[in-house]
Amino acid sequence: MVNAGDTAWILISTALVMLMTPGVALFYGGMVRKKSVISTLMMNFAMLGVVGLLWVFYAYSLSFGPDSGGFIGSLKYVFLNNVGGEPSSTYATTVPHLAFMMFQGMFAIITVALITGAVVERIKFSALMIFAVAWLTLIYAPVAHWVWGAGGWLAKLGVLDFAGGIVVHVNAGLSALALVIVLGARKGFRHEPMEPSSIPLVMLGAGLLWFGWFGFNAGSALGSNSLAASALVATNSAGAAAATTWMLLAWNQRRPTLLGIATGAVAGLAAVTPGAGFIPPIYGVLVGIVAAVICYYAMIAKMKMGIDDSLDVMAVHGVGGIIGVLAVGIFASIAVNPVGANGLLFGGGLTLLGKQLLGILSVGGFAFGGTWIIAKVIDTTFGLRVKEMEEVVGLDLSQHGERAFGGIR
Repeated sequence: MVNAGDTAWILISTALVMLMTPGVALFYGGMVRKKSVISTLMMNFAMLGVVGLLWVFYAYSLSFGPDSGGFIGSLKYVFLNNVGGEPSSTYATTVPHLAFMMFQGMFAIITVALITGAVVERIKFSALMIFAVAWLTLIYAPVAHWVWGAGGWLAKLGVLDFAGGIVVHVNAGLSALALVIVLGARKGFRHEPMEPSSIPLVMLGAGLLWFGWFGFNAGSALGSNSLAASALVATNSAGAAAATTWMLLAWNQRRPTLLGIATGAVAGLAAVTPGAGFIPPIYGVLVGIVAAVICYYAMIAKMKMGIDDSLDVMAVHGVGGIIGVLAVGIFASIAVNPVGANGLLFGGGLTLLGKQLLGILSVGGFAFGGTWIIAKVIDTTFGLRVKEMEEVVGLDLSQHGERAFGGIR
């Protein structure tokens, strides 16, 4: 039976998560050079169109349709057949099936958008669109079914992911790393200054992300209830703790920066995502602190290794997601969520932690390997990278014929 309060919360949460994609666009757009701002915004905003359509056409069905062997959903829900105003008998049983479908669609959209931050300033827009279609179909939909789908093999094993630590952040982070390896570094990487175009845009984007994350995590309670409140508090606590910790780390090294505190907040929010509805809210503080420290040094390590993950998708989302997924195995408590499990700290031993590690390894390996293959095929057939002169001029002009600001640099 449809519950009005639960339905209202899911509809609001869907809108909140939708706003996160423009938030990512601004967050990323402020970090690139002036000559590639429009390109970066476009890569993100276009996902609202492309992925939004494919989700209702077939990707929702592959992700959440009736199980086929534990690995993929059936085609029962293609073109929204059998998805209507009545609740699903399996998912979110107090809200219209259409509402649940659209809420999950926003997760798919932002996951594809997150990957773009790793390859800004040198990837063809046409190649990225082909990649988005292939990746949504071949990587995201199966992973979503494994972890969240009824009958998914990781779900049946008891792997816990409340709001997307595995499905969104680990998946996007490892996929971004594979795509970077195939694409290569930007021209002049580590030799030319690559100053952000607008730190205020970065802060605005981070603020929209933090705002939307309440729908992302608390909305994943799938109802207007105490679990949603618990997830919301855990989410804010982790974001606040990570932002403050990152600020202090940067201050200790040199001086506190707005770019740093914004990045820290996102790292903490990513890390708490898998456990927001499974851990006591106060442990969100600890998750945020640990995520800030490890992600901070992961970014430094990435630079030393010469990997041009341009906007640190792996270091922030991938590493942050891994930290959060493992934290579930330590801090989860059935007192918070009876459908979860007790982690190490609450008497569950190493069982849940082992399951969480399996989830990371299986999804991470699948995402990295599958993305590498997809990228290689696209690079061989269509070409992934713009021409050198187009990269020098900037993707705003060479790919879109527009400028974000008065100059090209």
